[in-house]
Amino acid sequence: MSTKEQRERIELLQGTLDLLILRTLLLGPVHGHAIAKAIEFRSDDVLQVEQGSLYPALHRLIKRGWISAEEGTSENNRRAKFYRLTPKGRKRLVLETSKWAKLSGAIARILRPTEEGES
Repeated sequence: MSTKEQRERIELLQGTLDLLILRTLLLGPVHGHAIAKAIEFRSDDVLQVEQGSLYPALHRLIKRGWISAEEGTSENNRRAKFYRLTPKGRKRLVLETSKWAKLSGAIARILRPTEEGES
């Protein structure tokens, strides 16, 4: 990745990583590296999830009961932990998605110029 691409990446707001992980797991069980890659891919490489952020978030979500983990074998025949959304996690995803929509809408209203020519 070029230096320009690194500068153009956006840091995640605190709490949004949990939401992105829950949303990714809605598609089915997946291992940690694949979660990070899915977030990168679905954000057109704008968001990058580092291991130092991903694994603490996964442990936090397990502790809250929003996801579960089980041992398995990855597509390249290596041992890996596969994470799965729990029913409690599905409910939380709905709640967090709603909260995110309210927050992003509020920020968009503040950033949008008004008809009176405010900049």
